[in-house]
Amino acid sequence: MKIKEYRTQFIQELTPIYDAGEAESFFYLIVEEKHQLKRIDLALHPDLVFSEAEIVVWNSILEQLKQEIPVQYLLGKTSFYGLDFEVNENVLIPRPETEELVEWILESQKSRIESQNIRILDIGTGSGCIAISLAKNLPNTTVFAIDVSEKALATAKRNAENNSVNITFINQNILETVDLEQQFDIIVSNPPYVRNLEKEEIKKNVLDNEPHLALFVEDNDPLIFYKKIAKLAQKNLSENGQLYFEINQYLGKEMIDLLEKMNFAAIELLKDIYGNDRMIRASMKI
Repeated sequence: MKIKEYRTQFIQELTPIYDAGEAESFFYLIVEEKHQLKRIDLALHPDLVFSEAEIVVWNSILEQLKQEIPVQYLLGKTSFYGLDFEVNENVLIPRPETEELVEWILESQKSRIESQNIRILDIGTGSGCIAISLAKNLPNTTVFAIDVSEKALATAKRNAENNSVNITFINQNILETVDLEQQFDIIVSNPPYVRNLEKEEIKKNVLDNEPHLALFVEDNDPLIFYKKIAKLAQKNLSENGQLYFEINQYLGKEMIDLLEKMNFAAIELLKDIYGNDRMIRASMKI
């Protein structure tokens, strides 16, 4: 079968579940990963064909997409901040909003990167996307990353190796941590923040496939991770150090109140590209 003919069939079969643009993007992601062919290659060579064996593989992928398994899990990889990351059922798929958080941190460190070694801690690292992206883009850094999941850390370690960065990974439950035992210039976290009451807003492909441990918190204590991490930061954030969080879009005011009550200063709330309150940073009062 000609690839262009299969493309039409592929998109038609997925459009009851995904919009046509998303289905088309899936097709080109897969054809590039499986066949090293880009959109322009197919346009220039419209008579390219899939073999029968290749169609069997594609039909299997198509059926899994119909079950709303994320395409990133099917490919076993995704792109984040210009880097390739392995992803699997043990880690969240990195989001564009988290790229914005990384960019915010990098922008804030421009004046410091040549003058001193920066010590960074990423809490709840998952795939390692934040820690690895920071390590890759900040040359004078020592980066640590914590996660409660050993399987997530195994994935993050492979991602660090594949992206040629050195990171100290620690298997630790941050909610049970009394002291981080050293000082950091930057503490960053994208912890679980989706309340159970918000599950109906979560797409089925996320709800049924991505690890709930990294997504959800109880409705009666949605800031549990933020309170704990901010408390640790009070002891373990260096002078002029900064605390960064990705947050629940509905709890921006509550986050500001929390950090003010805990004696943080220079609190800034930032919206993401979709106009939602998504990131916050603060410093310790001197």
